[in-house]
Amino acid sequence: MALVVQKFGGTSVGSIDRIRNVARRALATQRAGHRVVLIVSAMSGETNRLLGLAHEVAKIPDAREMDAIATTGEQVSAALTAMAIQVEGGKARSLLGHQVRILTDDAFTKARIKAIDSSRIIEALDRGEIAVVAGFQGVDAEGNLTTLGRGGSDTSAVAVAAAIGADECEIYTDVDGVYTTDPNVCPSARKVDRISYEEMLELASLGAKVLQIRSVEIAMKYNVPIHVRSSFNDQPGTVVTGEDASLEGATVSGVAYDKNEARVHVVGVDDRPGIAADLFEKIAEKNISVDMIVQNVTTDADPRAAITFTLGKTDLARAKAWIESIAKNVGAREVRYDEDVVKVSIVGSGMRSHAGIAAKMFRLLANEGINIQAIATSEIRVSCLVASKYTELAVRALHDGFGLNKP
Repeated sequence: MALVVQKFGGTSVGSIDRIRNVARRALATQRAGHRVVLIVSAMSGETNRLLGLAHEVAKIPDAREMDAIATTGEQVSAALTAMAIQVEGGKARSLLGHQVRILTDDAFTKARIKAIDSSRIIEALDRGEIAVVAGFQGVDAEGNLTTLGRGGSDTSAVAVAAAIGADECEIYTDVDGVYTTDPNVCPSARKVDRISYEEMLELASLGAKVLQIRSVEIAMKYNVPIHVRSSFNDQPGTVVTGEDASLEGATVSGVAYDKNEARVHVVGVDDRPGIAADLFEKIAEKNISVDMIVQNVTTDADPRAAITFTLGKTDLARAKAWIESIAKNVGAREVRYDEDVVKVSIVGSGMRSHAGIAAKMFRLLANEGINIQAIATSEIRVSCLVASKYTELAVRALHDGFGLNKP
């Protein structure tokens, strides 16, 4: 008998028929001899509808009340799913975040989980019930309802799996696994059977939307195996797990791209110690994450430096005014912006032990006439900033150039 957590996203519970399908899947797993915990998202489009109502009432809604509204979407899904299981002849009980006691901090709309009291879930399982837990939500120390941010139901599922010691966490979605790249951009993309936590974490942070970053972080920390599967068929998906010999064999496992990048070019700053620190400390104070950073080398002819960095387009819109103010304070001549860029990345745990991967990436892009504007690397990832018009060309060139189109 295994203890299994199954998470179903908004598309999977997007209609009553699909909720019935979820109920049948969960019952089939239970009747096969396993204990089952379900984590459900709000029905597709429901969270946006609820938040839209809040913005109709207030231009800048109170964050606490936003969370109180948003959590009702998952409450409805959980109750409907429990009812559907009961109608199919099973036993089920819906549990909300505050009933399970998923304790979070008080950062409304983007709370982080601090602890989970799993006793009510275990009690339901001991009674032979399927515990249907509302995803995306928790409660802070003061009893206020909180939400975990976009993709928070993935985080809920993996955190609950870790708390109850589940054997596996199955994430059901509208795709049938993790692909070597986006199949909508590259027709030769393939589904992979297994991928390491580190590789999945990099891909998620670089634009791949199959799993939410925080869910992978928790899975890696507590060694929770994740199985990404389709809600609409019974085929095996992709297992996200620790590294093994078979995973280490591939130098590159996937190609990702992120269009939510904007480049900021701060021109003509003094080339002296402390300038970069002054600039980026102020940016950090505004809670803005910076990605790629490039500083040019000064010469005798031009002793002033230029610093280039990237940040999210959504952050740039609200950040331009104070970026220019900070730039002025450090003596910059001007600030330029470019939103027509995309970050393309290759990821693979095998990079640790193989030389020449970055050089091959640069050559593949050069062969297509694609100029690289900035570069960032980690142990298992290389990212390049290029003009957005080359997105599909760059992804396909890298994907097939590294042989990811071949089994």
